[in-house]
Amino acid sequence: MREKLKYLDYSILIPYLVLCLLGVIMIYSASSDILLVNGFKPDVYMKRQILYFLAAFVVFGIPTFAMKLGIFKNKKFVLGFLAISFLMLLFLVALKIISHGRAAVNGAVGWINLGFINIQPVEIAKLSLVLYLAYVLARRDGKFVPGHIWENLSGPTIISFFMIGLVIIEPDFGGSAILFMIVFVMYSVSGIPTKLAIKWLVALFVAIVLLMVVLLVWSPDFIKNSYQFQRLLAFVHPFKLERTGGAQLVNSYYAIHNGGLFGVGLGNSMQKRGYLPEPYTDFILSIVAEELGVIGAIVLVTLIFFLIWRIMEVGVHAMSQFNALVCFGVATMLFTETLFNVGAVLGLLPITGVTLPFISYGGSSLIVLTAALGIVLNISANEKRKLQESRRVI
Repeated sequence: MREKLKYLDYSILIPYLVLCLLGVIMIYSASSDILLVNGFKPDVYMKRQILYFLAAFVVFGIPTFAMKLGIFKNKKFVLGFLAISFLMLLFLVALKIISHGRAAVNGAVGWINLGFINIQPVEIAKLSLVLYLAYVLARRDGKFVPGHIWENLSGPTIISFFMIGLVIIEPDFGGSAILFMIVFVMYSVSGIPTKLAIKWLVALFVAIVLLMVVLLVWSPDFIKNSYQFQRLLAFVHPFKLERTGGAQLVNSYYAIHNGGLFGVGLGNSMQKRGYLPEPYTDFILSIVAEELGVIGAIVLVTLIFFLIWRIMEVGVHAMSQFNALVCFGVATMLFTETLFNVGAVLGLLPITGVTLPFISYGGSSLIVLTAALGIVLNISANEKRKLQESRRVI
């Protein structure tokens, strides 16, 4: 551990710590008024987030950095972690069937209540899928040649899409889209011909657009009244549906407009006072924009993208295919979550319930992302050590 600390990548650690600190501050600002109105202490969510951070950092972040890197590419560990993810997702599907949907929260059965924390299995599934695909694809490096691509990808593709299917059943379309993007990016950088990867991307984009158009035009009865379909309608007609599904997006616009370039000041948001639903989770960026201004929001998002860039840079310079794939998988997870959250806040993408990494309130996302960054820091330290040793030999 002491030896590994010499190679600690502070360009990843410091942005992570700063983002977590900003998250705690903004959660307190966004939630304090609502808590007071409902008879609670104003710092309840802030204290919980601090506890989540400490648990994430001490129980998951430090160990994943300190552990031998070989553990994460061990077959028993990878398959065991994947199996746990599947069991948790299958439990949610069973819960949905048994409860006839009554266990749904915001239209989805996506959480396992343990009393002191609600675990969101899809968050764990993201990291397990990254490690599984990195393990499988690294072992098949160099085998993705014309005529043998499907032969080498059929197994991981079936497993990946089975996982995505379970998440869709919840239904969690944001989570399933993130899992799909992890699969797509990790496949693309694993040695598959670039032209084929581009064809897949274009086909995916066209399919998504056509599906949205069909759903909006056809509006079949079996989904018309669903929570997810109402969110899609709210994305297309936010002001027309302001009193129902469009409330979040419309009030997000108001918050951004009120903040202007420099904001109304920390703690002075009006939209968090009962206008913007759950301002400390999915739409916390709207409160950031209102209180710290568009410039403040841009600085925060830029810090997240800087972190993503640093993770990708570690992957690009990695000597091991497994290490590179893990870094690209983690970077994709962070990038897609940020893209979906910012896109929803700005009305550029449908609202999917995806939180803003490190900033939104919640334990599952913070714990999994911290564990993922611990692995990336572990990879970075090992790559630096190997590079230094190779230079000594030369």
